[in-house]
Amino acid sequence: MWKEFKKFAIQGNVLDLAVAVVIGAAFGKIVSSLVEHIIMPLAGILLGGYSFEKLELQMGDAVIKYGIFIQSIVDFFIISAAIFVFIKLINKVKFEKKEDEADAPKKPSEVELLSEIRDLLKAEKRNVQE
Repeated sequence: MWKEFKKFAIQGNVLDLAVAVVIGAAFGKIVSSLVEHIIMPLAGILLGGYSFEKLELQMGDAVIKYGIFIQSIVDFFIISAAIFVFIKLINKVKFEKKEDEADAPKKPSEVELLSEIRDLLKAEKRNVQE
């Protein structure tokens, strides 16, 4: 089992996954900060000076902080949109690469080349005999 794990780890899968997790966590923090410190205050100003962070509903001892929930929803949509755009760009690059490979002229096979040479030699032989 240890050998299999070493092989798996050395292949780069674990390292790629670790890098993706770290970058994803950093990206999530950046987006959360953007939403919390820029977007939601601007939305609050546009809606009459509300602070979404402080929006809450108190029922007895229970406090329902729905403003923070709204911020989390905005975070989710921004992160989802960014991931969607990123994946679209990656797919576009992959599609263009495949398209370039498909547009490249195909080299004739050896059989086709030999057949063409044979036909040219036959045609030349006929021209010499006439």
